[in-house]
Amino acid sequence: MSIIERVKSTFTMAGRILNEVISFFVFTVLDVLDFLLCYIYRVIDFIVEAEWKPCYCSSVKQTITSSGTILVSESKIVCLTSSSSCNKLQLEEISDTLYTRSSLVSEVSKSTMNELKRLKLENSAPILKRGTLRSTFTVNSSIVEMLQGKIGGLKSNIVPRWSDCDCKTCNSWTASSKDSLFVHVDGAKENVRENVIFIHGFISSSEFWTETVFPNFTKATKSKYRLFAVDLLGFGRSPKPNESLYTLREHLDMIEKSVLEPYNVKSFHIVAHSLGCILALALAVKHPALIKSLTLLAPPYFPTPKGEEATQYMMRRIAPRRVWPVIAFGASLACWYEHVSRTICLLICKNHRLWEFLTKLITRNRIRTYLVDGFCCHTHNAAWHTLHNIICGTAGKIEGYLDMVKNRLKGEVTVIHGEDDELIPVECSYNVQSRVPRARVNVVKNKDHITIVVGRQQAFARELEEIWNNNSTSN
Repeated sequence: MSIIERVKSTFTMAGRILNEVISFFVFTVLDVLDFLLCYIYRVIDFIVEAEWKPCYCSSVKQTITSSGTILVSESKIVCLTSSSSCNKLQLEEISDTLYTRSSLVSEVSKSTMNELKRLKLENSAPILKRGTLRSTFTVNSSIVEMLQGKIGGLKSNIVPRWSDCDCKTCNSWTASSKDSLFVHVDGAKENVRENVIFIHGFISSSEFWTETVFPNFTKATKSKYRLFAVDLLGFGRSPKPNESLYTLREHLDMIEKSVLEPYNVKSFHIVAHSLGCILALALAVKHPALIKSLTLLAPPYFPTPKGEEATQYMMRRIAPRRVWPVIAFGASLACWYEHVSRTICLLICKNHRLWEFLTKLITRNRIRTYLVDGFCCHTHNAAWHTLHNIICGTAGKIEGYLDMVKNRLKGEVTVIHGEDDELIPVECSYNVQSRVPRARVNVVKNKDHITIVVGRQQAFARELEEIWNNNSTSN
């Protein structure tokens, strides 16, 4: 090893150690801050809204309620019944990462609560009569309240919370009587030969596609293909119900109800980015015969090592509790801290009009602000639950989805990744290829998680046209 290589290796190791040390202190402070913010928000919520909603810091409570019965096994809601009809309403999966995120404060709190429970059981043991003990399931109380709304058939609360934005853009869905996603439709209006559904990633919107690749498709493409770009549930101009848990089932149902059914889509290509890749895979598995091609950009697939919990492993990979790189720090804030992330949403999302104005002022209106729009137009409830229930909660399902794609999908599978992506590393695309050997992986040099599309939209449009044309002629 040369002297230059040794010096480089030494600096790399020193930088890694420094990152570890700084991260430890920063995230310890954030652990304490999130704990304090929990009580601050309870007080403010009670003052402003005359009630406080339980958060995932809340202790679990028995889920047998007057409005219905919820049976829970670990993180899975296995049965949802109404006390009046005793009919099973829905199966939903709730990621355990919502209420199990180990930290210094949580570990101290957990051990204290366990000790108090032990003492309580010891004190009550002598007065327990034989045969009175029964097995019960427990679940975090915030999940209980949301599911009670589903059981009771309560109408969706369309009034934004005080900490959410109340502008016309973010709440445009409240003016419509239709309970469906916002869908931007472009391309062919008559004699439609093919359909394409575009699914954006986390804290983004349909503008990620409509402001980049859509204007760069050729006239020939737009005369043959009908292009759908959706705002996912909770994002952009789509509905943002306060009581929703934003599960995989809810997201898929809304895509089907907003695109497949009203537009009578019988077959389609899918293009998806980041978190959208998970929804794309689930949609492809649900409708394998309808899929013409599948194009995934930066899919978040990390095979789970033996002995690891899939949801927890995924959370640690995408949100490693590190201050560097910056995008990993941002992901860690969004994933680990319910109340810190709510504060960020309060400062950024509720005031997005101010940030858009400042962006235009500083750049003298020389750049479009669609990325800012997509980043800001969501609620904390939507972002928090979607991140945990989709990215983390489906971690144990992805292998099964990919096996189904390998065995049942006839169309072409293409995976595109930016070489410099620091959020979802390139290894994820090769992990997909290891499960679906016929998948073609294209690693684009000098591009990251966003610039894989933004800044190379014309080249990306040509790539998509080639994929669609190849699969249109072969099918």
